[in-house]
Amino acid sequence: MMTDTPITPDVTALPRLPKRADGKVNLVGLTRPRLREALIAAGTPEKQAKMRADQLWQWIYQRGEADFAAMTNLAKAYRATLAEHFVIERPEVVSKQVSADGTRKYLVRISGGHEVEVVYIPEEDRGTLCISSQVGCTLTCSFCHTGTQKLVRNLTAGEIVGQIMVARDDLDEWPNPGEGSDLRPRLLSNIVLMGMGEPLYNFENVRDAMKIAMDPEGISLSRRRITLSTSGVVPEIARTAQEIGCQLAVSFHATTDEVRDKLVPINRKWPIAALLDALRAYPKASNSERITFEYVMLKGVNDSDADARRLVQLIRGIPAKINLIPFNEWPGAPHERSDWERIESFADIIYKAGYASPIRTPRGEDIMAACGQLKSATERARKSRAQVEADAGL
Repeated sequence: MMTDTPITPDVTALPRLPKRADGKVNLVGLTRPRLREALIAAGTPEKQAKMRADQLWQWIYQRGEADFAAMTNLAKAYRATLAEHFVIERPEVVSKQVSADGTRKYLVRISGGHEVEVVYIPEEDRGTLCISSQVGCTLTCSFCHTGTQKLVRNLTAGEIVGQIMVARDDLDEWPNPGEGSDLRPRLLSNIVLMGMGEPLYNFENVRDAMKIAMDPEGISLSRRRITLSTSGVVPEIARTAQEIGCQLAVSFHATTDEVRDKLVPINRKWPIAALLDALRAYPKASNSERITFEYVMLKGVNDSDADARRLVQLIRGIPAKINLIPFNEWPGAPHERSDWERIESFADIIYKAGYASPIRTPRGEDIMAACGQLKSATERARKSRAQVEADAGL
């Protein structure tokens, strides 16, 4: 591998402390140290800054409060100072669609007028939110609708964690005044970074957003309930375990480089052997924290019994489970879903080899919210760096 190959693509990422046109800074997405620094810069005495940051953290992420005036454990004058310098701003929900199966798809607007899609999937024992990390995607995977939308920019940490917050708003999951945060049943219990974009091409912002989501004094999601899915950005895989610590899933989808080069073009940079080496060395891989291999079932492309047997051989020695995904069609898709009998035969071979091989139930197909179907309604082309910055008021 060439040492001068960039790990991340050349895309515009907004500054960590983006100011709005009115000069105010959005506190959503700032890490605890950055929040403390921002408060000091706005005049909070340094000796008080940690305490004030802790208080704000609980209001923003534990209570879901967006109005400084409602933060009654802060002095009235200090609340006015905060309102003068800061905002607590989530992405704007442009539209919400609800599937016949209860799945909800949100189209949310972020800085610069760009839009991403977020999907909430309710189940009997959990509620999973599928969130996005980029506007568009650079990977052009042939089975994925997002891959037909050119990459515009990375999302900020605030725009990523903001997706969780708008879903909790819609689910009415924030506690009422005087109510403990653990008294209500958790409707949003799991996060999957499987929406638009490649999370490991936006590592720092994804890391910061997930650290906020995991913080026990805020949204308080267990790291075991957060799964990051990558197409195989090999240099960032170990770092995911070290700096985020969440569960790992890999968009695998093929058992030969010839096929994977076509389905997942990043394979041309980091082929199957390099990817598997990184997964075998993954610091958190164990029988209790297995790596999930995602495998979309494409008729006549990657669904033969020989593929199933080859898959088992490839992953041998890696604590793993294989998640089989019936292909979810979208307008103009070049593939078809494998027949159900073929999917079951494939799963049976994997199961008999000793690996869990659940077949994912398609959810939200009627509103184009199923796996591989997400695409912004209005984003169709990459904007230049100057355009993105101008739109964002930078």
